[in-house]
Amino acid sequence: MPDPNPAALEFLLNRRSRPAKTLTGPVPTRDELMPILQSAARSPDHGKLEPWRLIVLEHAALQRLATLVPETGKRLGRTPEEIAKAQDQFAKADLAVAVIEVQKPSPKIPAIEQSYSAGAVCLALLNAALASGWGANWLSGWASHDRAFVTRALGLESHERIAGFIHIGTETNAPPERPRPDLDQIISWVSE
Repeated sequence: MPDPNPAALEFLLNRRSRPAKTLTGPVPTRDELMPILQSAARSPDHGKLEPWRLIVLEHAALQRLATLVPETGKRLGRTPEEIAKAQDQFAKADLAVAVIEVQKPSPKIPAIEQSYSAGAVCLALLNAALASGWGANWLSGWASHDRAFVTRALGLESHERIAGFIHIGTETNAPPERPRPDLDQIISWVSE
C-alpha cells in the first residue's frame, strides 16, 4: 500500500516558477542553499553516473557573465534587444546556480539519457528552491548554448554544456497566475 505525502503532492500541484526579473535580494545564504543543492543532487543519476555538476554564481560572478554577453551577441548576429535581454538575465541577478551537463562515456547510458538527467537536476533544484520559500526560475538562452561563451564564462570543457541557470531570490511584483494546460489535450490513455 502506498504511503502518500499529501503536502508534497499539494506543493507540486500548485508550484509555479517565478519570473527571474521579479527576483531580488535577499538570496539564500550558503547554509540555506546547501539543502536545496542536496535535494537537486538526489535526481535520477543513472547508476551513480552523475552526468552533471553545479556552479553557484553569486552577484559578482553574474556581473562578469553579463559583461561577456554583448561581444557574444554581436558575433552571433543578435539584435540589440536580444543582447540587452540576455545581458539583464545576469546583470540583474543576485544568485544563480548553473547546472552543467557533463557527458560521460558509458556503454550503458546513452548521451540523451545523460541530458535528461541534467534536466531533472534543473527541475529538482527549481522545486527545492520554491519549496524552501524562495522565488526561482530556470533559464538558459542563446548565450548559454554558445561554446565560446560558456568556455570563457565558466571554463566548461568540450564534453560539458549548460543545462540551465536556476535563478533564486526573493520575489517582488509577481505576475498573475497563467492558465495551465488542459489535461484532456495533453493526456492519452492506452490500455492495450
